[in-house]
Amino acid sequence: MDMYGDLPFPRTEPALKAMRFARDIEEPAIFNHSMRTYLYGRFLGEQQGLRPGHDYDDELLFLGCVLHDVGLSDEGNGDQRFDVDGADVAARFLTEQGVAPDKVEIVWDAVALHLFFEVAHRKRPEIALVTAGAGYDLTPAAAHPLPAGYADRIHAVLPRLHAAAALRDAIVGQALDKPHKAPPYSMMGELVRQKTRGSWPTWDQLMSQSPGWNDFDGLGGD
Repeated sequence: MDMYGDLPFPRTEPALKAMRFARDIEEPAIFNHSMRTYLYGRFLGEQQGLRPGHDYDDELLFLGCVLHDVGLSDEGNGDQRFDVDGADVAARFLTEQGVAPDKVEIVWDAVALHLFFEVAHRKRPEIALVTAGAGYDLTPAAAHPLPAGYADRIHAVLPRLHAAAALRDAIVGQALDKPHKAPPYSMMGELVRQKTRGSWPTWDQLMSQSPGWNDFDGLGGD
């Protein structure tokens, strides 16, 4: 962690191991995004009056942040949505490191829910702040400006490396190879639709693909 200077990353053994694990399997742009997610999540927590070590487990927040996109790595590329694949990879890794099951479950939730702000922000801070931090790193909230010079300090050691484009390309690359990873109307599906200029089936078409119920038989058009 010495390379990160005085940035407030936890230095516990689980945190260091998780950081090395993510760094080894992720593209640099995605790893840097994950590390910045923690810094911005912690900052946004402070804006809410949440104190690390008092109001939430700072190590768990870091584990959720640094592992939240491991599903976009080759190692994490399974047969589910990347957020769920990533949650499973994170849980397996932490379990192998001897992290307690109740803590593993919190990290699983943080990773699996990080695309669902409306759900995650209702959860405990270790989950909510992962989603908040990841979103802030991509689209900073004007309502919560960073202290002067703080972003420059962060980007000096964790350069952006076109993070938004790298995330998009990783998501689309996985989904083009395994289309079921990007179901219609999901964020992943929308990124693929934009890339391929394809179209989604309508609700009626989706429902009619399921044989047996025939819910639309005999109905006239709108």
